[in-house]
Formats: sequence, C-alpha cells, structure tokens
Amino acid sequence: MMSGESLLIILVVGLIAGWLAGQIVRGTGFGMVGDLLIGIVGALIGSWLLPQLGIHLGTGLVAAIINATIGALLLLLVLRLVRGGGRWGVGWGGSWGRRW
Repeated sequence: MMSGESLLIILVVGLIAGWLAGQIVRGTGFGMVGDLLIGIVGALIGSWLLPQLGIHLGTGLVAAIINATIGALLLLLVLRLVRGGGRWGVGWGGSWGRRW
C-alpha cells in the first residue's frame, strides 16, 4: 500500500521532470497533465534503463528528478522518431489537419 506522501512525491517528481523535458525539447511545457504523464513514464524508463547502463545517480529527490527527466527526454526522442521527425519546436499536432 502506498502512502499519501509517497504518491505526492511521485506526482511532484513526474510534474517537474515532464516540465523540464518539455522545456528542453520544445521550449514550452505540455500542460500540467501532459507534463505529469511524460514525467511519470520517463521516471519508469529512467529507473529501468540507467541501472542497465551502469549509471547510478544516487538517492534523494534531486536524483529522482534527474533520473525522471533523462527518461522523459528519451521518451520524447523516441516519440519524435516514431512520429516521423520534424523540427523540435513543432507541437504535438505538427502538420496534422493541414490542407495541402
């Protein structure tokens, strides 16, 4: 069973990491819900991948945020590659809905 404090820490770390990744990739965030989802998924990716590569950032809140941000950046990079590339500054919508 997860305590309320643990859940709050996970949400805060996810929100900060998602926002940081959004700032790095796009120059803006993805909104509160988008930042939170990207940060939480990024934390899962980072906490699995970094130890596989032999990278250990330590413990604590700052290490968790860095770990989650690295994972979120990797997630956004993979999403960008799967989506077909394009400029980093283009939003999620990109060219969808444009008429030729």
